[in-house]
Amino acid sequence: MTRILVVDDEPHIVSLVSRSLNAEGFDTVSADDGAEALERAQVGDIDLIVLDVGLPTMDGFEVLRLLRAAGERMPVIMLTARSSAHDAVEGLDAGASDYVPKPFSVAELLARVRSRLREYTGAATMTLTHDDVTLDILGRRMTVAGREIDLSAREFALAEQFLRHPGDVLTREVLLSSVWGMDFDPGSNVVDVYVRYLRAKLGADHIVTVRGEGYRWE
Repeated sequence: MTRILVVDDEPHIVSLVSRSLNAEGFDTVSADDGAEALERAQVGDIDLIVLDVGLPTMDGFEVLRLLRAAGERMPVIMLTARSSAHDAVEGLDAGASDYVPKPFSVAELLARVRSRLREYTGAATMTLTHDDVTLDILGRRMTVAGREIDLSAREFALAEQFLRHPGDVLTREVLLSSVWGMDFDPGSNVVDVYVRYLRAKLGADHIVTVRGEGYRWE
């Protein structure tokens, strides 16, 4: 199983990112300071690192430089609250594979994880299929009964969550967290709006409302 190291000194971010990655089928381990991250990354079983810049002991840039100097080639996606172009350049020059500023959309982070892993492993495709619906994760295409359906990025991310958990009730809170990110207003009705969009495109019978709880892919 693909193992991802999540490094951040904010426990809620580690929890959110780890839960989202686990839901995608990845195994996760975590660290909350630079020295621990460096030690854990060199064990030899890590396929990708999600690495915060602002860490105790040593910052993420230094961790990355030391990893690259030691010959570690796994993809590293940097997370930071810093937004200047200088920080992005410093991260990429240090050997980062990608750079995501905080606050971030979980769906976007997951897409970047998949993309960097595809480049690293040379994987050609990843599909989810349930009855007549097929989702090509890497190609970002959906077909229903052989007919390609045009989806926006958010619609695609929402459909992916449903197809990864067919038969499970997914609450609005879970869908907000996984598709729209940790900083989204939990009182928003955006999930209901996008479920209506999906039903209009895929057919109303695929997604069932579970009153008082959420939605389920039939």
